[in-house]
Amino acid sequence: MEQINKKANYCLNCKAKPCSNKGCPLHNDIPKFISYIKEEEYIKAYKVLCETTVLPGVCGRICPHKKQCEGSCVRGIKGEPVSIGELEAFVFDNMVKQNITLRDVWKDEIDKNRLKNKNKRVAIIGGGPAGLTAAAFLAKEGLSVTIYEKYDYLGGILIHGIPVFRLDKAIVKKTVDNILDLGIEVKYEKELGRNLKLEEVEKKYDAIFLSFGTNCSSKMGIEGEKLEGVYGGNELLEYKYNLDYTGKTVAVIGGGNVAMDCARTVKRLGAKNVKVIYRRAREQMPAEDKEISCAIEEKIEFLFQNNIVKIIGKEKVEKLELIKTQLIQKENETRLVPVNIENSNYIIDVDYVIMALGSTPQSFVKDIRLELNKWKNISINKNYQTSNAKIYAGGDLAGVKQTVAWASYSGREAAKNIIRKMN
Repeated sequence: MEQINKKANYCLNCKAKPCSNKGCPLHNDIPKFISYIKEEEYIKAYKVLCETTVLPGVCGRICPHKKQCEGSCVRGIKGEPVSIGELEAFVFDNMVKQNITLRDVWKDEIDKNRLKNKNKRVAIIGGGPAGLTAAAFLAKEGLSVTIYEKYDYLGGILIHGIPVFRLDKAIVKKTVDNILDLGIEVKYEKELGRNLKLEEVEKKYDAIFLSFGTNCSSKMGIEGEKLEGVYGGNELLEYKYNLDYTGKTVAVIGGGNVAMDCARTVKRLGAKNVKVIYRRAREQMPAEDKEISCAIEEKIEFLFQNNIVKIIGKEKVEKLELIKTQLIQKENETRLVPVNIENSNYIIDVDYVIMALGSTPQSFVKDIRLELNKWKNISINKNYQTSNAKIYAGGDLAGVKQTVAWASYSGREAAKNIIRKMN
C-alpha cells in the first residue's frame, strides 16, 4: 500500500489533463481518480473510473499505456511517467477485495432509469470488450439488454486473444460477472452465419449492436501461403491448434501485440527458435515496448527491416525467402516506408509460419445486407449506426483502432447514441 500511495503522490494533478484528454481513448478522469487514491478514498476513485469505463481491471493491465495515457503524462517529459495503468488496476482489485460492484456504484441511476426504459430492448451480438461495455452502459440506463455470444463464455479477445501471462483470466471473469450483475441476459452458443439470423433478431429488439470482432488473419498474397504449417496469428490464439512446437523453428510475421503474443506463446510451448520478422525498425513497431522487451528477454529473435518474398516447401513449410529493406521518407507519407533492397535476398529454415499482420471480418459479414467500407468492415456513421438505422456496430468490426480501450470506447459511445435515439 505504501508503494501505491507513493506512485499516486507522484501525480501532479495537472489541470490540462493531457493523460485523460489526449492519451486515454476512454477519457477517464485520471488526475481525479488518482487524487482519491492519495486520500485513500478508494471507493470514490472507483466511482470516478466507472463514469467512463467498465474495464478498469483489464485496461489497467493490458492497455498500451506508454502510447496512450502514460505517453501523454507531463511527468514523462523529463523522467518517468505516473504509473497510471498500475493505479487503475489497483483500484479495481481493491473493489474486488471489498466486494463492491458496478451495481453498487450505479444502483441509484439504474433504479431511476428502469421505470422509464425497462420496456426498451437491445440486443448485443458479440461479448468482447465493445459488446460488454455497450451492454453495461445500456443497463445503467435501465434498458433490457441481451448479449448473443458464439462461445459458452464472455470476454472475446480478453479470453482467447490475450495469453494468460499477460492477463489473468480470473480478472476477466470478475469483470464479466460485475457487468452481468447489472441484470443482463446472455444467450450463449449463438453465432451469426451459423445458428443466428440478423433479420430474426431485428424483429425482437428496438436496437442491435454488432460487436463480434474480426478474427480472420490478413494474408500477404505471396507464394506458399497455402502450405501446411502456415497459420493466422488470430486463429492460433483463438482456436489453440494442437501443434507440436517442441524443438521447432517458428517465424512470426508482424510487429503488433498479436505478433508478440504469438511469439511468446509458442516459445512457452517448446519452440526452440522463434523469429519475429518485421519489415520496419523496432521504433516503428505498433506493439507496446514492454511486450517487445519481454519477448527479447525470453530469447525471441527479431529480424527487423526484413520482408518475406515467399514461403518454400513441397506440401508443408520448409524455408522462408527474405529480403532486407531500407526505410525512406515518401511524399505524403507520415511513416518511413520500407523498400526492398535489390539482391539482398536470403533463405532461412523454418517449420511453422504465423501471419500476425492484422485481421479482417469473417466471410459471412458480406451477406448480412449492411454496407461495407473498402476494408470490408461494416460502415458506420458518427453515431455508430450502420446503413440500417436500427443496427449499430463497433470495435474491430467497424474498423475502430485495434486496442481494448478503443473497442470499449466504441461500445460506450454506441450505447449513448442508442439511448439518445430511444429517448
